Amino acid sequence: MKERGMIFNGEMTRAILNGRKTMTRRPIKWRQTRFTEMGEREDGSKWPWSEDCENCSDYWHPCPYGKPGDRIWVRETWARYNIDQESHDMAYRATPPADWPEEGKWRPSIHMPRWASRILLEITDVRVQRLNDISEADARREGITDGGCLNCGNPEPCCCDEPRPDATDAFAGLWQSIYGEESWKANPWVWVIEFRRVEVDPA
Repeated sequence: MKERGMIFNGEMTRAILNGRKTMTRRPIKWRQTRFTEMGEREDGSKWPWSEDCENCSDYWHPCPYGKPGDRIWVRETWARYNIDQESHDMAYRATPPADWPEEGKWRPSIHMPRWASRILLEITDVRVQRLNDISEADARREGITDGGCLNCGNPEPCCCDEPRPDATDAFAGLWQSIYGEESWKANPWVWVIEFRRVEVDPA
């Protein structure tokens, strides 16, 4: 079993905490050559494949985020502080404490060390899919709820004066806010990672 860090924004972190988000999609990044393609495995599923000419064999690329049984620790915007030397020690922007000082400085999620993470996920399944093939049910499992904003993908009420779409349209808006409109139009292959939250006893 391996553990890897993965960045989630504040909205998706809250969705994990309240049990709405049990799945995430990440772009497949690989150097595609004439020896590399999306191959079909024995079970009929698609998977990144390369021909290993040197060893006269096939090579199925592993998912860089892990396989079932591996774990993901959530990287989120965070800070370390102490109020009166006896209350909070850690703060997370997704769920800031009521007494968070106005002058408090948040640290980017990319700089979160393993010890600062409060959320641990166990991968239950990994598969490959075209981005635009996401179903309504899977969009909900991505943390999107009915009424998500078509403009920014926010599953909660927001300041955008936009019509409230179905979950797949809201997910498309969220994806474009992260990766850009062209990424959605390109309909890339993505890793579909399903997970469950693992309760961790505080040290």
